[in-house]
Parts: sequence; structure tokens; C-alpha cells
Amino acid sequence: MSNIEFWNNRYKSDEYAYGTEPNAFFNEWIDKIQPGKILLPAEGEGRNAIYAAKLGWDVIAFDNSIEAKNKAMKLADINNVKINYFCAEFEDLNLEKNSFDAIGLIFAHFAGNKRREFHNELTNYLKFGGYIILEGFSKKQLDYQKKFNSGGPSNVELLFSEEEIKDDFKALETIKLETIETELNEGLHHKGLASVVRYVGKKV
Repeated sequence: MSNIEFWNNRYKSDEYAYGTEPNAFFNEWIDKIQPGKILLPAEGEGRNAIYAAKLGWDVIAFDNSIEAKNKAMKLADINNVKINYFCAEFEDLNLEKNSFDAIGLIFAHFAGNKRREFHNELTNYLKFGGYIILEGFSKKQLDYQKKFNSGGPSNVELLFSEEEIKDDFKALETIKLETIETELNEGLHHKGLASVVRYVGKKV
């Protein structure tokens, strides 16, 4: 099964795989920033995009799954907000450099060289004074999967370490970087005790 087939299968049911409420860390930090233009890569079913739009952000989001887009647009209609959502891979992006006030990377996992390449490219899309807000599973999550079945990739190369994130975003000022244990309650697939890396960086 291809990556796109996997995600289309996950998102095709009526139920929202990761719920309809925003990620708690994203919620906390986006509330602190003056609304502007935000990019949400690998946005899935739109829970963070819709929350940002309700705050007044101009939202651009993308994912490689058409089923994810369909669910996100349905959620936008329910909440009476507008978002710009398109289907694409990272490699297909052709966005304006220095054009976003914030970028949200919530459980957007990519391996090795791809991860570094994409994170570097996202830094270029950020305006000076703009923020990246990131939460993803740490490399410790493999143990939490076995004990608590709390979600995340099963390939350690897709999981994050603080050192990798700090290096990927070395062009940014680090505002926050930590690995913590947290109780996830995000739909069917992110539920239970988990280990995550949280990062906020600012382009200065």
C-alpha cells in the first residue's frame, strides 16, 4: 500500500481520525500570536486549520490525501470559516518565500534527509518575525506505542529528537524545545500516554 493509499483509507470514514479539536500545544501558542497568514503542512482533516481560521488567520493548508481535504472542507463549512486547502506533496510546493507569519507542523513526520530538506524549505517560507510551532512524536514513542498504543510511526527514522529539530531549524531563534510525556486525546489514533517533542522557533 502506498503512502497516499494509507492516508486515504484512514480518512475516508465519516469519523474524524484525530478528532475535530485543535492540538493542545498548537492551540496554546497560536493564541499568543497576532493573526496573519499561516501555513499548515500535512494538515490532515483540518482541525488546526479550522481553529486558526476562527481566530482570524488567513489559512493555507495542504496534505497528500484527497480524503483529508474533503473532511477538512466539510469541517470548515460546519464552522462557517474559509480555508485554502490543496492536495500536494512537499516536493510540489511553489509558495512565496518570506510570506507566512506562522507555520504549524503538528505530527508531520518525514524521514531523514526529507525531513531536513522540508524543514529547511519551510524556514524560507517564514517571514522575519514569524514562528514555527511544532509537535511530533519523539524517538521514545516506540516504547509508549507498545505500552499504551498511543499512536505514531513505527519507524524510528520518522520520529524526532531535540537535537534533530534544533539542527533542522538552526536558522531560527529557539523559543521552546522540550521532550515531554503527555496524555493525548485526539480522536481514535492519538489516545493515551505519549512522548512528544515540542518546539517553537522565531525567524529573526
